Amino acid sequence: MPTGYTWCRVGQRKTVPYEAPERRRVNVAGALAPYAAGGPELVFETRRGDQGKYDAAAHLQFLARLGGLPNPLPEDWRRERPVVVVLDNYSVHHSQAVKEQLPALEAAGVRCFFLPPYSPELNEIEPMWRQVKYQDLPDRSYTTATALQQAVESALTRRAKGYKKTTNNLPRPA
Repeated sequence: MPTGYTWCRVGQRKTVPYEAPERRRVNVAGALAPYAAGGPELVFETRRGDQGKYDAAAHLQFLARLGGLPNPLPEDWRRERPVVVVLDNYSVHHSQAVKEQLPALEAAGVRCFFLPPYSPELNEIEPMWRQVKYQDLPDRSYTTATALQQAVESALTRRAKGYKKTTNNLPRPA
């Protein structure tokens, strides 16, 4: 949060205007792919409030992008290699629309694995979210949602490049 106080000379009164953070929110969906075909990668998508909510439809589009699924998905189409997507307990992940699409995703080779409730320590992306939020963003307050989104995307892009470099030598699964 921005500082709500300051110092000034004796006898003077300094005011710090309060800036409400309304409408300055950015939602981020992300996935770590340590065994991606082209090498390890961090895949993410950001969305401001004026770009639409991150709802079940947006989540399904993100899953399709992660899985490399064609749009529209042919009934008999299947990925060459299956992929497992680990999801936490965000309400969108458990929405009715997503549940209805799970069989089609599994048939295409995209399996969703849901973490148990209250277990962020099992989600490997959580420490990275914390680092981006508290270490990689240069300012704690942004005057516009666009500026915040650009800062978040820049920080995540830097993290993605670093992730690729530091995890390139991971052993490959059999």
